[in-house]
Amino acid sequence: MLALVITAGYHRLFSPRGREVPGQHESDLAIQSDPDLIDALKRLRGFLMHPLILYGVPFSQPVRAVMWLLLLKKMPFDLVLTNPGSKGDNGSRHPSFLAKNPMGTIPCLEARETGFTLGEAHAIMTYLARAHGWEDLYPSEPQSRARIDAYLHYHHRNIREASVGLVAPSIRKDLNIPEAVQQAAHKTLSAALKVFDQSLLSQQPYLCGGAVTLADLAAYVEIGQLQPQYTNVFDFSPYPFVQRWLTTMQQVDGHDVVHVVLAELGDISQAAPEMDQIRGANIKALQALKLKLSQL
Repeated sequence: MLALVITAGYHRLFSPRGREVPGQHESDLAIQSDPDLIDALKRLRGFLMHPLILYGVPFSQPVRAVMWLLLLKKMPFDLVLTNPGSKGDNGSRHPSFLAKNPMGTIPCLEARETGFTLGEAHAIMTYLARAHGWEDLYPSEPQSRARIDAYLHYHHRNIREASVGLVAPSIRKDLNIPEAVQQAAHKTLSAALKVFDQSLLSQQPYLCGGAVTLADLAAYVEIGQLQPQYTNVFDFSPYPFVQRWLTTMQQVDGHDVVHVVLAELGDISQAAPEMDQIRGANIKALQALKLKLSQL
């Protein structure tokens, strides 16, 4: 009975304006004048429309990869801003967050209906693709999937170094990344891009073949952030096929919204941004994301 009442109230409150609802009667006025019930119904609408919660910040590369996947597949979600490494109320080291993701990292995905939570971007992306049958991005054919998985494993100690060695030293000064580590990361990234340029992208338009896959989304959020229109901290001129791939990836649906944070922050090659700049870029990115989600 409660479910029927809530459902009826939901339809009365959120039916398009001017449209008659079957069975509409005087109790509509009671529903619309009860603030507690209205609040409950709004939460219900949020649950029905956005069954997934993503914890993180837009500036995080792994968070951007998951956001891009969800937008590309037009899967609604709510982004809950969560500061990496912070023990504050909205931090990834706060007890309430650690209860969801004991590793204390972002992104973290939560399913509202079941309470299921999952950390690690690549685990989240492959889980979503399997759960929803997104075979265009993560084929079930064993060899095709294996090639994507191989890249996702390779990513962590190779392409991920783009953030460790080139972006994090300016953005996360609290990490105090030694100069030697930065130089080693730059060397590792350069070697990985040489592999991309000579052995992968010279033979095919995307990392794992003729179409975009999870591998491309994961790689681009790391490599793409280094481009002149964003942080401008890497010279891509020795890698023509990587440059072509970067340009092609910019046409993938959701790219521009996911990278608003970088467009707002801009060039960091000469001076590290202030924390207010980073915070402002994340806020602008959240606003752009909300607008995009409202259009799904």
